[in-house]
Amino acid sequence: MLRNAVVRGLGILVLVAAWLAVGAFGGMSQGQLSQVQTNDSAAFLPSSAESTRAAKEAEAFTEGEALPVLVVITSDEADAALPADAMATVGAAAEQWPALDLPGADPAEGDPATLGEVLTADPVVVPSEDGEALLVPLSLDAEQADSILANDERVTGAVVEVLREALAEDLGGTQLSSWVTGPGGYVADLVTAFGGIDGVLLLVALGAVLVILVLVYRSPFLPFLVIINAVFALCAAALVVYHLADAGVLALNGQAQGILSILVVGASVDYALLIVARYREELRLVESPAAAMRTALRASLEPISASAGTVIAGLLCLLLSDLASNRSLGPVGAIGIVAAYLASFSLLPLMLLMLGKRSRALFWPRKPVVDTDPTHTGHGVWTKLAGWVGRRDRRVWIGTTVVLLIAAAFLPTFQAQGTSQADVFRTQVDSVDGEDVLAAHFPAGVVQPSTVFVDADESDAVIEAAQGVDGVLSAAVYTGSSSFGGAPGQEEVEPVVVDGRVRIDVTTEAGADTTAGVDAVERVRAAVHEVADDALVGGAAAETLDAQDAGTRDLQVIVPVVLVVILLILMLLLRSVLAAVLLMLANVLSFAAALGVAALVFNHVLDYPGADPAVPLYAFTFLIALGVDYSIFLMTRVREESLKIGTREGVRHGLAVTGGVITSAGVVLAVTFAALGVIPLLFLAQLAFIVAFGVLVDTLVVRSLLVPALVHDIGDKVWWPSKIAR
Repeated sequence: MLRNAVVRGLGILVLVAAWLAVGAFGGMSQGQLSQVQTNDSAAFLPSSAESTRAAKEAEAFTEGEALPVLVVITSDEADAALPADAMATVGAAAEQWPALDLPGADPAEGDPATLGEVLTADPVVVPSEDGEALLVPLSLDAEQADSILANDERVTGAVVEVLREALAEDLGGTQLSSWVTGPGGYVADLVTAFGGIDGVLLLVALGAVLVILVLVYRSPFLPFLVIINAVFALCAAALVVYHLADAGVLALNGQAQGILSILVVGASVDYALLIVARYREELRLVESPAAAMRTALRASLEPISASAGTVIAGLLCLLLSDLASNRSLGPVGAIGIVAAYLASFSLLPLMLLMLGKRSRALFWPRKPVVDTDPTHTGHGVWTKLAGWVGRRDRRVWIGTTVVLLIAAAFLPTFQAQGTSQADVFRTQVDSVDGEDVLAAHFPAGVVQPSTVFVDADESDAVIEAAQGVDGVLSAAVYTGSSSFGGAPGQEEVEPVVVDGRVRIDVTTEAGADTTAGVDAVERVRAAVHEVADDALVGGAAAETLDAQDAGTRDLQVIVPVVLVVILLILMLLLRSVLAAVLLMLANVLSFAAALGVAALVFNHVLDYPGADPAVPLYAFTFLIALGVDYSIFLMTRVREESLKIGTREGVRHGLAVTGGVITSAGVVLAVTFAALGVIPLLFLAQLAFIVAFGVLVDTLVVRSLLVPALVHDIGDKVWWPSKIAR
């Protein structure tokens, strides 16, 4: 007896020490995740994509990959000519830029100390043809630009920051306005937007969850234990994800990091709610908190394991994606769910039992007392709802199905054909404003021309085909130089030929970061492929096009796989084909309704410009995997009760005793996903709305009304081909 107690004591000490270590090292990893992010969409494309193959061929035509940063300058007065001395003023300022110190750099650590060390050429001032703007194109060494400085910030961000500060100082009092834009400016602003993930997002999510938990538990202690459990789970997930991303095993981006935080917090709090609810229930039946916890964990193991399993399986289906960003989210999210699961079954019980026989005090002022009355069925409101659903089961499930079908009817209006880079931000940013000014005074497509690689003897035919495409300004063979004032390649010099291949620069009217520019490149591809089968069309717009095409393909491939995988899990869990099919159909209908409502809100209320194809893919994966959880929590309890009192009575009892905790879990998850909306990016705002609204539909409509009414109406036959033996 004494030996067993010593072994248990040592096991507890080891477990406590392990979680303290996870908290210490994982907390540091959480703060370092931004250092291992990759937010370049081109890096996520498959090797088979045409733009990827074009980029590989482009390496032979240039000495190194460059990242453009564009400085645009106009008069303070709209549509006014530049002051006479503007060219001289800007030229003098630009000469000093290479000497600017990069903030956060430590030369002793090998960091570039000045802007000039990152530039591949000296700045040149280019006037617009209308005389109303100046352009200073800067070319950064792409490899250096993506490196991390001593202050843990990327070089690109430091370059853009120091340029904006220098422009504010140099042009102060000169009646000139400036913007730092182009791909480099856009990347810097994107990283700044994602910078809120570590701080603001977590604070908002945890703060909102804490408020909900206080209302649920009405206790000053339990909410903090649940939050602590979630924080330690997040540290565990961050510890694993950071090292995998740092080793190059995972491709982590800002979106995946934000979703990881939300998944871990939401899942760990949901699991904690279920365990604590069952623990409180058992404390009313037995005197010993340890015995009550053992029973609660055994009873919670199957539904929570099934819940975690469905989410993990759904997320891992993303490994079938053509895009590395989607593929990486699968294991990243799965790691988060595993961390939440482990913390809930190890750390949370330790904290709940830390006071020993006095552990009931953690529920103060509503400490559970032993009450062996078997008629206890939970909160009155859920008992009444369960009775109402049982009396009107057929009308309830038909009525809710009709309502969901009406909402789902708007699903075809959901626009997911992709958006321009300017539409990515939901707040005003310098790079987007600068792109608008640039497009107004310079040929937008000349900044990032599309590139066509073709055999030299086919270049004339390809140029002619490209120039005949609507939206193309010019097409010319690459000669090693280009000019920003007009079409490239006007000098009488020989074209660059590599292994019998030439590069043709195609300048479009619209910029490469716009929807119109992407559409133009799609037409260019079709035209040049007609005259040259082995032509490769690349460039920024082509990369966006390939990413959108891959996203559309992912929807068609991954959606059915997710459905099949989760359906099989449900069949194994419920030991029933019919019940599993009904749950899956109910949740697919719920997802369709959520997306239909989102289409109405996005198109007619918020006036969003559309969505990336990854939005409905992520929303589907999360809602099907997470939404079915609440039906799992209900149906596992219904099956448990049905074995004792029959299916119809089991439905009523199961809904009554689980209604409050499952609703609380759904609200918590909806609120945590809604917190993604604090990050000022369109993708996350759309995903936040769809998943949060969809989870509420699953919790309040599907699990509370549709599923119990349908199961109650069918009765024992719902478990086919199994039979309920009583």
